[in-house]
Amino acid sequence: MVALISGSCVSVGMELILACDIRIATPDAVFSIADAREGTLPMWGGTQRLPRAISHGRASSMLLLGTEIDAATSQAWGLVHEIANDGDTCLEKVVQSLLACGPLALELAKEAIHRGSELPLRDGLRLEGDLNHQLAATEDRAEGIAAFFAKRPPDFSGR
Repeated sequence: MVALISGSCVSVGMELILACDIRIATPDAVFSIADAREGTLPMWGGTQRLPRAISHGRASSMLLLGTEIDAATSQAWGLVHEIANDGDTCLEKVVQSLLACGPLALELAKEAIHRGSELPLRDGLRLEGDLNHQLAATEDRAEGIAAFFAKRPPDFSGR
């Protein structure tokens, strides 16, 4: 999933973008997750995803103190991947890049990223190897290799 953030991204909105794989912000974007100041607790994964995205110390500041960060800080901290003056154009470019990829390779890469980050390195590397073996048996992998050697764009089928 890809998110484009413009203006205020707070509380549940912040939790939703944390579930996205790629996050693009416009320069006016600001981020906060100040539920504790309102006597509530994030309930859509914010307490789990935010520390994984930006570190425990930074997440504690945002979650416990309600610290608000701007777009530049969010990029420096790793919360957003890019700041774009023309968010719509940037979003379209990212989506087109993803659509050009093999859908099975994207699916397995996401699995490796999400599952592997919760494993010790040795097990994460084993997971990556296992997923590569799965992908090697697909039509998409064969098409990717054939397209590379034929110097043409691949035509992935998702099989």
